[in-house]
This record gives sequence, C-alpha cells and structure tokens, in this order.
Amino acid sequence: MNITLYDFSVWVLPLVIAITFHEAAHGYVAHRLGDNTAYDLGRVSFNPIRHIDPFGTLIMPAILLMSHSPFLFGYAKPVPVNFRALNNPRIGMVLVALAGPATNIALALVAAAAFHTVDLLPDNAAQWVEDNLKNALVINVILAIFNMMPIPPLDGGRVAVGLLPRALAAPLSRLEPFGMLILIGLLILLPLAGSQFGLNLDVISAILRTMTGYVIRLILIVTGNG
Repeated sequence: MNITLYDFSVWVLPLVIAITFHEAAHGYVAHRLGDNTAYDLGRVSFNPIRHIDPFGTLIMPAILLMSHSPFLFGYAKPVPVNFRALNNPRIGMVLVALAGPATNIALALVAAAAFHTVDLLPDNAAQWVEDNLKNALVINVILAIFNMMPIPPLDGGRVAVGLLPRALAAPLSRLEPFGMLILIGLLILLPLAGSQFGLNLDVISAILRTMTGYVIRLILIVTGNG
C-alpha cells in the first residue's frame, strides 16, 4: 500500500472533525437535557484527543484496511451519558443518540455546499481543499448511516430502544454489551466465512453502501451539485 503524505492529509482532517463533532454533539445535547456527566468530564469539546479511542479509532480501521475488508468502520470513545438524569429519560435518550448522526449529516451538507467555493481558491490550494471536502462528505455520511444501525450501543440501537414498546426495547437493550461483537460478526466474520464456501454473505455491508450512495446523491442535489 502506497499511502502518501498527501493522502494522509486529505483523509485525517475530515475524519478527525467528523468524529469530534459527532461525540461533542452527544455530550452537548445531554447537557442541555439535564445530564452533566459528559460536560463535567470535559467531553463537550472540539479537542479530538478527548474523543479518540486507540483501538476503535486507529487500530481497528487500520486492520480492516490492511485485510481488504469490504467495509471499513471504527468508533470513537463513547460519550458517557446518565440517561436517568435526563429531563425525560426515554425521549432524551433518543435525542442524545440522534445528535451525533444529525451533526454528521449537517457537516456533510456544509462540505457539499463548500464545493462551490473551490473555484475561488488559488490553483495550488484548490485540489487539496476539494479532496478534503469530498472526503468530508463521504466520511460524515458513512458515520451517520453506520451509527444508525439498530444495534446497541450504536446510536440507531439507542433510538430503537427509546421508541420501541418496552416489551421489545428491553431485550434489545440487553444486547448492548455484545453490540461490537455482533457488528464484527456481521461485517467481517460472516463475509469471510461465506467466501470459504463461495457464498456472498456480505449483505449488511452492501445495504450500508447502497444507503450511503443514496444519501450522498441526495445531498449533492440539495446543495446544487447534482
């Protein structure tokens, strides 16, 4: 793999911004809704060091990249939220969970809208800025779509737990300690096992890629780039 310093510069910046804003948004909304846990720990911050998880943010994506995984994913250090401290715990949990993906979609819209300013830049800067904006669009949409999978502790799982009837929400919430293992099984182990028997079991990745493509095209249309 020949990853140049230029490649590194146009991927790391949008990735760090996307992760930092995503996690800070969770903490900020929780703070506004009555829980100061993240705020008191300094997690309502745009300092990326406060949000990076060494394994989930760095090691896991690197392993997936080097193993040619069909879908790359990772995660930041989860923002601690005491849902019982929220003004309305059940609805509050949904709003806190939605804050991260919603922020990523907002960042994707900003990046797409900023494409219109690239022509105003000097030639030696325009390509670098354009590549950063393209990657920001893709990364933020992927983060939003991936995190809305209805598996705790992903944001989509928290939303599902908050909206489903208690009879369904309770067993789903009990999956949270095993959520990452389930994701690794669905996104990595199942496709690898299928490939040994000549079967394409990469269904979840295919769905995520399709949804990501649709959302990116919609954002480009909305921002006048379609």
